Amino acid sequence: MNRLKTRAQFDAVLNGTVLARTHHFVLHGCSQTPTPVCDPSEAQNPVFLQRQGAFIGAMVPKRWARRAVTRNLVKRQIYSLAQDHFPGDQAWAYVVRLRQGFAAKQFSSGSSLALKLAVRQQLLALFSTARQSC
Repeated sequence: MNRLKTRAQFDAVLNGTVLARTHHFVLHGCSQTPTPVCDPSEAQNPVFLQRQGAFIGAMVPKRWARRAVTRNLVKRQIYSLAQDHFPGDQAWAYVVRLRQGFAAKQFSSGSSLALKLAVRQQLLALFSTARQSC
C-alpha cells in the first residue's frame, strides 16, 4: 500500500466521500479513476501517479494530539492496520483523520498501552464499518 505525500493528493481524497466515522476518527475515500479535466495544465500534473494499488494517508493534527509521541503512535497504528484491512490491488485512496482528541486525564502517558489499545480498537471499528458499507 502506497502513502499519500502531497497536499493535492490529500485534498483530492478529502473532497471524496466519507466512508465511516467513529468517536475519534473519520475515514475519507475516493476512487483513482481519471476524471475529465477542463484545464490542460491540470492534465499534465496528475494528482495520483500511474501506480497500481491503494493509497493511504493519516491526518493527526496538533490540535487533537499535542504530544509528538501520541501523533506518531496514532499514525503507526493507522498505517499498520490499513495495510491489513485494505487490499493493495484496489484503485482507491484513503485518508484517516483524527477528529477529536483522547482525554488526557484518562491516558496520562502519550504512549501508554491503554492508549495504544484504545486507538487500535477505534481504528478496527472504523475499518470494519467501511468494509461493510462498500
